[in-house]
Amino acid sequence: MKLIFTTFLLLLSFIKTNSQTVAKDSISRKKITITKISSAPKIDGILDEEVWKNAAVAEHFIERNPNNGKPESQDFKTTVKVLYDDTGVYFGATMYDPNPENIQKQLAERDNIGNDDVFGITINGYDDHQQAVLFFVQASGVQADAKIMSTANDDFSWNAVWFSAVKINENGWTVEMKIPYSELRFPKKDIQKWGINFVRLIQKTNQNLTWNFVDNKKATYLMYDGILDGIQNIQPPLRLSLTPYFSTYLNNFDGKTTTNFNGGMDIKYGINDAFTFDMTLIPDFGQTNFDNSILNLGPFEQQFDEQRSFFTEGTELFNKGNLFYSRRIGGNPSRYPETSVDEKVTEYPAKVKLFNAFKISGRTNKGLGIGFFNGITEKMEAQIQNEKTGETRKEVVEPWTNYNVLVLDQRFHENSSVTLVNTNVVRDGNFRDANSTAFLWNINDKKNIYNYFGAIKGSWVMDDGTKFGSRGQVGFAKNSGKNQFKFDGNFVTKNWDINDLGFSTSTNFANYNSYYGYRILEPTKKFNNIYLNFNVNYYHRLEPYLFTNLVINHNNQFTNKNFRSYGGGFEFTPFGENDIYEPRTEGRFLKTPSYLNTWIWTESDSRKKFQYNLNFDYYAYNEKGRNLVSPSMYLRYRFSDKFNTVWRFNPSFSNNENGFAGKEGTEIYMGKRQRNTYENSFTSQYTFNDKMSLSLAFRHYYSDVTYKSFFTLNQDGTLTSTNNFDKNLNGTYNSWNVDLRYSWWFAPGSQLTLMYRNAVQDYLGISRMKFKDNFSTLFNEPMVNNISLKLTYYLNYNQAKNWFKKKE
Repeated sequence: MKLIFTTFLLLLSFIKTNSQTVAKDSISRKKITITKISSAPKIDGILDEEVWKNAAVAEHFIERNPNNGKPESQDFKTTVKVLYDDTGVYFGATMYDPNPENIQKQLAERDNIGNDDVFGITINGYDDHQQAVLFFVQASGVQADAKIMSTANDDFSWNAVWFSAVKINENGWTVEMKIPYSELRFPKKDIQKWGINFVRLIQKTNQNLTWNFVDNKKATYLMYDGILDGIQNIQPPLRLSLTPYFSTYLNNFDGKTTTNFNGGMDIKYGINDAFTFDMTLIPDFGQTNFDNSILNLGPFEQQFDEQRSFFTEGTELFNKGNLFYSRRIGGNPSRYPETSVDEKVTEYPAKVKLFNAFKISGRTNKGLGIGFFNGITEKMEAQIQNEKTGETRKEVVEPWTNYNVLVLDQRFHENSSVTLVNTNVVRDGNFRDANSTAFLWNINDKKNIYNYFGAIKGSWVMDDGTKFGSRGQVGFAKNSGKNQFKFDGNFVTKNWDINDLGFSTSTNFANYNSYYGYRILEPTKKFNNIYLNFNVNYYHRLEPYLFTNLVINHNNQFTNKNFRSYGGGFEFTPFGENDIYEPRTEGRFLKTPSYLNTWIWTESDSRKKFQYNLNFDYYAYNEKGRNLVSPSMYLRYRFSDKFNTVWRFNPSFSNNENGFAGKEGTEIYMGKRQRNTYENSFTSQYTFNDKMSLSLAFRHYYSDVTYKSFFTLNQDGTLTSTNNFDKNLNGTYNSWNVDLRYSWWFAPGSQLTLMYRNAVQDYLGISRMKFKDNFSTLFNEPMVNNISLKLTYYLNYNQAKNWFKKKE
């Protein structure tokens, strides 16, 4: 850790010393000089106020897709007017359209882009080509916003409070917007210079246009913004907002009904122009989406997506290096109680309670990003009963625990960065502690053609001594032009373990990867774009050396002139695999035969009312009777601009696969099994207007496994048939979830949510049940029924201050 930190400081010093010596890429940038006003326009979508007449105008948009670099058509001309005052920046956009009756305006929930025409703005208050905030307004009036990064690590969970209105007229449609300074980040200077670009999406022609030209062949979108000049002598307002919440739940499970009430608050405070403090007090995550659980027969735990908004919003810094898996905070207890022969566990907490959490993040005007996260979880106890005496006792299964994440990310030369990440877990008492540290680099040449990247990481686990593990990567890539390539190598030692606050699976391996890609971004006679790539990946066990796999892969994708996409590919392993993980025992491996995997897919035009995506995936193994068939289907139908439905069906049939069955002493048993899986999901949404919607989400997952025969695993990875293993491992797992949610955004940043949830799951020690019997058995299990109501209200300090002034 000391070596990593010292290396980071030395490189950081070198960057600061030499950052001014590298010339910037000569990208042409348009410029607009903004006008200050004393009387603000009404945000109603109609540009009829006097202040708009003398406003500066941005025009002459250029197509980004599909014809990159083509000037806009005069029939679809776009103009944008800009103004500012002491409270924020105003934008008035006019999107001409010769057929305004055909402007696409599907209603969707906030932050979701429907089948809509869209106008958008990206603003970079530091003009560093590395970060920006994005504000989208759709022709339906629905807003969307995000933080976007040059590294493509965009954050669409970020929500700002801003104002907009649209109006469709005989010439096309217009947008009025006000972005308060409180939602922007910019240095404290008398004269501001911001990076800015305007975006227009035209659905019926599938065109994407920007004000400042964006070259798709190289660099990133943020390298091509224009300049907003002229904002002077403004005082950024105090950035302080409170979002209190109140929630109530009615729960019914196994004949028992309970109720509970909760209250808490999120706090957001702007420490200065660059850094923000976020805190959640007594959080309530009862209305998060359900997890897509599966029947997991593999050697590693299943990883779930984060559903809690506090852990998804504003976390772009904390996700660097992949050391932070926020589901560890408030996850499962780290211990299970030890019991005697006469004892049994009568109560065991399913989840650890989060007491509070906060994060501080931002970036200085010299490009140094700093992120600090801290979370505290409560002590959790299990209850144990002595079945003979009836006495009960409690045992701590998770103590009070503190979680920390620190990130230092220095950007330089507008397109490169080095990063130091540290995570730390401290548990009270004799429970284990953990620490991990990573040093990352991502360096591009000044023309954004070549990229050099890598990482050095270390993990320390303190539990009856200290266990140290390491991980590393180094690579080189060409990311621009028609021809692209990448080479990289990775290693992970056997003691690598970040699972106290991160997520790691495979250890003790090294792999070497090569990639070649060919792309055509300019439309040809038959296609709008073409993507081809070829990959070769070599894997081996690190200690002691053992060849594990060689994977050769090819992918292709085509989009034709009618905007239908299709593609396919193949993958094969010519020498088979020595699987070092399936035996669940260090030093052992399972020989897996070589396979040829082929797939094909097609997707229809998303602008149509009916859209489909069909995929067929087939693995043929070099072993009699062994294969894997995995088709999938996505069907979406848009009944109207307010009502749409989506059905997904993902079956999978694995025939004669070999997998871990158990251990007895030194003997490892493998089983040959048949596994059938069906996953059905259905989502539907009716959107009343741009602030109110009703949505339904349903998922049924069903998987059964049947073992045909058992084998002992030999030292050379081969299998020998055995009759000494007679355990019944056949099983059927079902998971059923229904969420019905009504949402009303009744004020900026404020929301009322009413939700009904229904869930049940079971696992049976039998397989190949009839479909009817399977459902009957599932619905005989105790079912969770939950109704909840949650109210959140956004309170901005500056707004509240004005309320009191008016009263006085």
